[in-house]
Amino acid sequence: MKLSARNVIPGKVVAIQKGATTAHVRIEIAGGQVLTSSITNEAVDELGLTVGGPAYAVIKASDVLVAVD
Repeated sequence: MKLSARNVIPGKVVAIQKGATTAHVRIEIAGGQVLTSSITNEAVDELGLTVGGPAYAVIKASDVLVAVD
């Protein structure tokens, strides 16, 4: 598969928390950092995501906001 997104980060699924319709999927990437994505429960099932399994975080953003306290 080819993607237009340039930020494709390999990792391992460390948690899946399903809600009524959406799930929070936590992916541990290099350095022990964890990214969290909200996707549908249906997508979790269709992708066959399991804790401990491999996954890619694909980040595509047209805007990046920067903030400070």
